[in-house]
Amino acid sequence: MHFDVVIAGGGAVGSAAAYFLTADPGFRGSVAVLEPDPTYQRCATTLSAASIRHQFSTPENIRMSQFGTEFLRRFPEDLAVDGTRPDPAFVEGGYLFLATRAGLPVLRENHALQCSLGADIALLEPGDLATRYPWMRVDDLAGGTLGLSGEGWLDAYGLLQGLRRKAIAQGAVYLPHRVVSVDRAGRRVRSVGLDDGRGLGCGALVNAAGIGAPVLARLAGIDLPVQARKRSVFYLQCPQILPGCPMVIDPSGAYFRPEGQGFIAGIAPPPEQDPECHDFDVQHALFEGLLWPLLAARVPAFEALRCGRSWAGHYDMNLVDQNVILGPHPDLDNLYFANGFSGHGMQQAPAVGRALVELIVHGGFRTLDLERLGWRRILEGRPLIERNVV
Repeated sequence: MHFDVVIAGGGAVGSAAAYFLTADPGFRGSVAVLEPDPTYQRCATTLSAASIRHQFSTPENIRMSQFGTEFLRRFPEDLAVDGTRPDPAFVEGGYLFLATRAGLPVLRENHALQCSLGADIALLEPGDLATRYPWMRVDDLAGGTLGLSGEGWLDAYGLLQGLRRKAIAQGAVYLPHRVVSVDRAGRRVRSVGLDDGRGLGCGALVNAAGIGAPVLARLAGIDLPVQARKRSVFYLQCPQILPGCPMVIDPSGAYFRPEGQGFIAGIAPPPEQDPECHDFDVQHALFEGLLWPLLAARVPAFEALRCGRSWAGHYDMNLVDQNVILGPHPDLDNLYFANGFSGHGMQQAPAVGRALVELIVHGGFRTLDLERLGWRRILEGRPLIERNVV
């Protein structure tokens, strides 16, 4: 069996690539998406905090998320199938990045860049914060930046299923299998072997395998500097309503946002407690010992929080600079990488899916110039650091 394009990974990135491929009038080939977890119960997309923001420090990340916002706004119309319009439940509730005096210069620098690229971000003084959010302690803060439009949160499962259904309706084939071998001849991948013993010939192979991407890369003889990092998300209930609450990013790195009748919150573990990890055990001690005290210090009402449920997913962390590695490796002409999102994969999936199709079908980027996110910076030791990793 042969497909013109085989996509390893059917999460948001792989499904976005399948959607844009099958929608591109310049592509008339066949597409197979390999997803070993068709229930998506352990998919990074569905286990994420399901948010999108324009407040990055890297221009490419800002532009990709702006593309994602416009995609979400058109989602019900563009991804309708047989009259059924999918709803990603996009809430433009905004992101609020808070800064102490020590962090204010970086906040201002990032804000200037974001605004220069058309992001709708307000720079707030402590007095503005106190007026807008009387439920929040601000005495230790020097300022904040608030997304007035385009930022917010959504139903990640709804996004994923909408992409998947539309890609299938346009001709993509989804197979519940994993790649276990790669047949490479010189500078090209000729075929992949699956976990059921079958082989698939391919004209191009896309590595969108998330935390499984390094294993797939090694099968092709490529060392991909990506590791799995576990991130726990906690659903919390608070007896007090917090009017106008956005997605809040505390200077400590803790975050929280509204979700239904409660909130979700999380924080990255300290570096010395953040090894490569593939299990799904929730880090309850992290909530009790670190996250809850930080939340209660920022929002006094959170002293009365109750943790209703929790879950754990993973970041495919780019160890070099926390930015996606996008495009072909210089040693291989038809293996395309989209890995190392470091927690930004769901929100960047539409832009990266579009970019992969432009590389495969048209030979170069057309919609967004993402050349700096390619392999060259990795191989030459020139990291493109993203400072706003949450």
